Amino acid sequence: MSTAVTQTWYMTQRQLRVFARQPAYAVITLIQPVIWLFLFGSLFRKVVRLGGFGTTSYLDYLVPGVVVMSALGANMWAGMGTLEEIQRGTLDRFLTTPVSRAALMNGNVVNNGLVTAFQSVVIVLLGLLGGADYPGGVGGIVLLVLASVLLGTVFGALSNALGMVVRERESIIGINTFLLLPLTFLSSAFMAPAQMPGWMRDIADFNPVNWAMVAGRSAMSERPDWGDVLGRGGALLALAVAAVWLSIRTVRSYQRSV
Repeated sequence: MSTAVTQTWYMTQRQLRVFARQPAYAVITLIQPVIWLFLFGSLFRKVVRLGGFGTTSYLDYLVPGVVVMSALGANMWAGMGTLEEIQRGTLDRFLTTPVSRAALMNGNVVNNGLVTAFQSVVIVLLGLLGGADYPGGVGGIVLLVLASVLLGTVFGALSNALGMVVRERESIIGINTFLLLPLTFLSSAFMAPAQMPGWMRDIADFNPVNWAMVAGRSAMSERPDWGDVLGRGGALLALAVAAVWLSIRTVRSYQRSV
């Protein structure tokens, strides 16, 4: 177990060095969240008058949604990195070494989790600068970041598995483009569930993206509903474990096919 953890950390460091060499990437990935926060936050600021948002400030409501959306959007493309490793022959060279097959996949997932946590904290701070209020304090923020990391792990691991299976950029791009907006808008990212049509609320109840938003928003509220936090958070954790297991299975399947 200790060897697998050590190897996973080594693979994670390898990914982090790539991220550190491209600081512009971190800035670029934050441009869209800033647009969501301040453009949409200003455009729809009066929507809270409809009720059901649990706050009088739309920005307060929007920040957890943008944090989760950013985690989803960033991690859905993890499979592109895996595909590049396949095409360059890097993955095949690693497969000839004793390195743990789990470490090959999990290094990417842990790297994405750390990057997601960093981006989530930056978005929370930007919201604070914009006037957002977080009654749940630091503890609520930590739970929101954790929920976003778990969601990112789910979709990052699934994206890695997809890259191992389809091995084509066009397929990954097509699938991600097809899923991104429906997963976002069939959730409480922008609108309170009380204001959504009944059929949308029903779908949102089974949407992992919405689980992260519900858990994060509740944790950041003045009176958290710990049933929501623990229930949705536990479901995300279980889904993340299953997704990571699946990604490890696909790398072993890939090894048998080459």
